[in-house]
This record gives sequence, structure tokens and C-alpha cells, in this order.
Amino acid sequence: MKTNTLKIAIIDNDDALHPIYRQYFGENETYELHGTYKSVHELLSNFGRSNPDIILCEAQLNGISGIDGLEYFHKRNEDLKVLMMSKKNDFKLIKEAFKKGASGYLIKPLSKERLFNALDTLDQHGLALELEVAKKIINSFQTKSFDSFSRKENQIIELLTQGFTYKMIADRLCVTPSAVNFHIQNIYVKLNVNSKSEALQKLKEMELRQLNAA
Repeated sequence: MKTNTLKIAIIDNDDALHPIYRQYFGENETYELHGTYKSVHELLSNFGRSNPDIILCEAQLNGISGIDGLEYFHKRNEDLKVLMMSKKNDFKLIKEAFKKGASGYLIKPLSKERLFNALDTLDQHGLALELEVAKKIINSFQTKSFDSFSRKENQIIELLTQGFTYKMIADRLCVTPSAVNFHIQNIYVKLNVNSKSEALQKLKEMELRQLNAA
């Protein structure tokens, strides 16, 4: 058995990946794979025997989701580090994972190099954040997005709140001013306002509510 290694447990409901994980860790001297599991419950049932330092966990699982499993893992060991992984590079999923205590988020499929780079980063810095995930998080703060509006309406709202005129918005989005005006009128209807100043005030209030809820 390897000594002075960090113990890893993996939860992935794709059985076909389990032997690949075992192959990866069989060739590595820094980390020791203590088990591959298909569910949060299965790992918790074996927690005393595996007692991992790091858990690599699928975000969306049958039964208890990986994200909901974070609470159970930290009850067993508050210092435990958990790397979430998912095929979805979705900001809402990423935000929920970090709010509940994840130490990192990886996008599947994982290559051997990316997996061990993430584990090394987590071990050294306590957080593992890949470039694509970081971009998604940064973009969420740079771009206003409201669920009640369409993608095009959100684009127009973003430019409108930056002080762009209708013509400037049309030029930026490569559409006609009449198309912009059409979308602006729809935005006004959804906001229940009658002017640009009222719309900007209402949008500012909505943005503040969104930030407070984050």
C-alpha cells in the first residue's frame, strides 16, 4: 500500500468509467483510490472504511444528488474536500455546488491530466476551478440576465443599462432600429412601465434582488 498519500473516493453513476478511474490511480503515487461508488448512500455506508481526504462526486445522481450530498459529507468530516463534476457547464448548478460547500467543479469528460491537475491544485490551494468554469462564473457577474426575458431582450437590457441609444444597440446587435424598438416595447410590457427611466429603475431593483438572493 502507498504511504503518505491522499485518499480519494469517487461517486459516478456511470459504471463504465469506474475501471478507467482505477487505471488512472493505479499509475499514480500521490493519490490512492479507496473506492468507486454509484451513489451518495453507497459511499456513506462505507465511509468508515474508506475515510477519504477528497471526494470526486457527480453533481447529478439518482437518489441524493451529489450537491445535496455535500451536507452529509461535511457532517462526517468538516475538513473534507469535495470536487463536483458534471457534463453541464451550467452557472446555476455551479453556484449551488459552491454555496453548499464544494471545493471545485470539473466539466466531464475528464482526461487523466485534467483530473490530476485539479487534485494537485485542490491539495495546494484548497480550491480547484477550471478555466471554462471560471469564465462561466465571471460572465454571470458581467452580464445581466433575467429569467423573465428572452435572450435577445437580455442583450438589449444589458446595452440599455450601459447607456446605449436605440441606434447604438441596433448597430451592436446588427439589427434594425425598428427591431430594437419592438423588443424595447416588449420589455416595457413585462416590466409594467411606460418610459426608459422607469424601465432602468425597475431593472436596477431587479438586479439588486438577484444579487441579494445569490
